[in-house]
Amino acid sequence: MKFKSLKIEFKSLTMMELRSSPGEILDRVARDGEAFIVERNGQQKACLVPISYFLPDIPPNRISKEWGQLLKKGEDPQITITDLKEIQFTFTETMTGDTFSINIVLPHGYPNTAPKVNVSPLAENTPHRWQDGSLEIFGVMANWDAGIHDVVYVLDLSRQWLKKYSQWKKTGQWPNDTSEE
Repeated sequence: MKFKSLKIEFKSLTMMELRSSPGEILDRVARDGEAFIVERNGQQKACLVPISYFLPDIPPNRISKEWGQLLKKGEDPQITITDLKEIQFTFTETMTGDTFSINIVLPHGYPNTAPKVNVSPLAENTPHRWQDGSLEIFGVMANWDAGIHDVVYVLDLSRQWLKKYSQWKKTGQWPNDTSEE
């Protein structure tokens, strides 16, 4: 995994200052976004930075719940954090002899922001994709509802899209979007 370089303005903090008011220092880091280099005996020992510098702003309990639901359904995705600090679930899917990689990206603000789904490999002229190459799922196949939808739902929609893609490759015609499969 690659990380983009971060521009962080560190302030110096002695161990004595940290010991005297750890709660206040942590609040300044978490609430105000301050970053500190902790020094002991004149030597730099550690740093304190907001966790948001390294992890997405998605509630951990939501991720844990959705991970558990995937495992219950027998799924075993790879989970990574993208360069943009978004969570990405990657699934391998085999359909009509072809193997695809389904990448479901949970953007900042998830679940209030719908996930993006990319599949590869796809033919260059594949229809029903947004300009950025992601699948036209939300707004076309379904609407996103943060209160009830999750990664399992997105994976199911992605598989439905792949079935239509496979039919399109065989026939040159995209199946009717209103038909259920």
